Amino acid sequence: MEATRPASAYQAAVELEQSLLASKLSIPQPRSGSVSRAKIVEAARASGCRVVGVTAPAGYGKTTFLAQWARAEDRRVAWVSLDRYDDDPGVLLTLLASAYAGVTPGNDGLAADMGGRGGDALGRAAPRLAAAFRSTPEPFVLMVDDLQELHASACHDALGVAIAGIPEGSQVVAASRFEQPHLPRLRASGDAVEFEGRDLALDVAGAEQVFAEAQVDVSSELAAEVTERTEGWPVGLYLAAVIARHNRDRKVAVSGDDRYVADYLYRESLMLLPKRTQRFLRRTAVLDQLCAPLADAVLGESGGQEQLRALEASNVFLVPLDRHREWFRYHALYREFLLGELRRVEPDVSTKLHLRAADWYESNGSPLLAIEHLLNTTERDRCVQLVTELILPTYSAGQMSTVQRWLSALDDPVVEGHPPLAVLAGWVAALTGQTAAAERWAEILETSSFDQVPTDGTASFDSARGMLRAVMCARGPEQMMADADLAVAQEPAWSPWRDTALLMSAHAHLLADDVDNAGLLFAEAVAVGAAAGKTATVVDGEAELAVLAMDHGRWAEATERVDRALEVIDEHRLHDYAVSVVAFAVAARLAVHRGDLDGADRQLARAMRARPLCTFVLPVIAVSARLQLAKVYSTRGDQSIARHLLREIDEILLHRPNLGALVDQVVTVRQSVDRNAQIGATGAAPLTGAELRLLPYLQTHLTIGEIGERLFVSRNTVSSEVASIYRKLGVSSRNDAVEQSMRFGLLGG
Repeated sequence: MEATRPASAYQAAVELEQSLLASKLSIPQPRSGSVSRAKIVEAARASGCRVVGVTAPAGYGKTTFLAQWARAEDRRVAWVSLDRYDDDPGVLLTLLASAYAGVTPGNDGLAADMGGRGGDALGRAAPRLAAAFRSTPEPFVLMVDDLQELHASACHDALGVAIAGIPEGSQVVAASRFEQPHLPRLRASGDAVEFEGRDLALDVAGAEQVFAEAQVDVSSELAAEVTERTEGWPVGLYLAAVIARHNRDRKVAVSGDDRYVADYLYRESLMLLPKRTQRFLRRTAVLDQLCAPLADAVLGESGGQEQLRALEASNVFLVPLDRHREWFRYHALYREFLLGELRRVEPDVSTKLHLRAADWYESNGSPLLAIEHLLNTTERDRCVQLVTELILPTYSAGQMSTVQRWLSALDDPVVEGHPPLAVLAGWVAALTGQTAAAERWAEILETSSFDQVPTDGTASFDSARGMLRAVMCARGPEQMMADADLAVAQEPAWSPWRDTALLMSAHAHLLADDVDNAGLLFAEAVAVGAAAGKTATVVDGEAELAVLAMDHGRWAEATERVDRALEVIDEHRLHDYAVSVVAFAVAARLAVHRGDLDGADRQLARAMRARPLCTFVLPVIAVSARLQLAKVYSTRGDQSIARHLLREIDEILLHRPNLGALVDQVVTVRQSVDRNAQIGATGAAPLTGAELRLLPYLQTHLTIGEIGERLFVSRNTVSSEVASIYRKLGVSSRNDAVEQSMRFGLLGG
């Protein structure tokens, strides 16, 4: 939890975040004098294809093409400019939803629906966005620029599912330097049209317009010659015109492939600028986007506003990102050149510039971007401190890929060298079902020590490690109680981890069969968690209190507890969190008690869908959730599913055999299921955790082999799991499996 900041600082942080988001969702203003792309725009619109790809190397005017199209469009236009920080399926889908919601009424909560645990972007968020696209009452155009910034296969998989919802009459237009993974299949089916470099190359008339805009007189013959030598490469023609304007007595030598002459042309044009401007361009190239205050901070001098205005007016490769022209970025190819110049001319200054950028972002309330700059420096200690503060909030925001990228960039030895961060890495692994990683971090932490106060808000490293050990419960109830008691004793009332300590203590008391004290601790944890905005604690605590109330016949109290837990889950999109499984299970139990069997089925589907997250590294939640589910299914007469859940519990107990009173409850429930089985058993076995992980990929057009690569399993394993899914769902094709899963609540929102 962040320390309380002054209202003015908080407002400044909000304004910066809003400005950065607005810059990504704003349609760029086409450059004055740009060659018209009206013919290509009309061809794309008239194609009737739902998907339009614009694929060409840097410098072919892809952004200009999209911007001209957007300005001429009579349909609603949603725009997204991507950068390297968007290479996360949760972030990507949130941006797409924000852009779409901004131009279509009635979708105010859509972007929030994309949140939650990033691992389920493909199973929940992407089909939810596709459904929103599909149900739009009016045609629209969604434009996505710089798609080459997406490298993660999870992003392309999610994008493919989302754009499948683009309805007839609407279009999605994506621009990229490289082949777009979703295009080959759509081209083959006639559902996509693609424009490439040869389509965007300028002809002689276009070259003449470029030179005329630069106020350079050229003959038709010279224009044709330069066009031929540059192969119509727009940026090459523009640079040739700039150089010709300043060197009217010298013919510009442009020859060879455009990628090879780029540096020459850029350097020639750069040398025409004042030394101070050259220095400004080189040094600010370390920034993915820039504004005047940020530029001033990075350069350590004033005058950024004047420089930006002059550069924009002189038509240098500076792209405005918002309507107010406060935020800019350099043309991608130009920025690559400038960074090369920085390494050549000032090889030792890059680290200092990144540090200044990090300082500015952190002081202006954007620590996430501060981390990105720190990762480009050797300041690992400072970077580790910031990551330690932000790793859990970032995970909770659904940006799991971002968390994994941070940890990967820091490397395991760096994380191990800062035990509080290793604790958080263990939490993330445990919460996302990465059992091997969670066990490895727990083992490393057993021999770790740390005497300073952690920056994650915990009172001490011992307390932080104790809470992780408690939730993983590898040494049984007694050690869990000791670890939880240590945390409760050390975490003061104002600690952001106080609720977690109380929650661990409550669970430990349940394992010790001390129900009364467990209830008191759950209630206190809920109160503390609610006051601190710790939604997962509220859900966990209310669900456990509901179980206690049901077990003692207090159904009115149980109803209040369940309603509050479900309200928090729905409001904060916690559907794919491990703690929510118990809440869904007890909600189903309550529905059965009321005779609402349809309601019970809905809650059971939600619980069964999320249960793979409840692994043996979260043994108390994993066993408790499955026990409640087994009770409900057995009461419903589905003994086969109840027995399957008990077998899953047995597998958990192989890793965690000492779970105190829970083991006795397992025996009792098993006996009840066996008695009910003598009366009759119905229902097919549920989808296993492995099958639920595979299920979202059936929405895509990945082959069996490609799905195996995504999941790191063999082709044969995927084939057998797909066959099992078909059998359990009673279908015979991928499309039918997806439709049935949507009806059952196993896919979609």
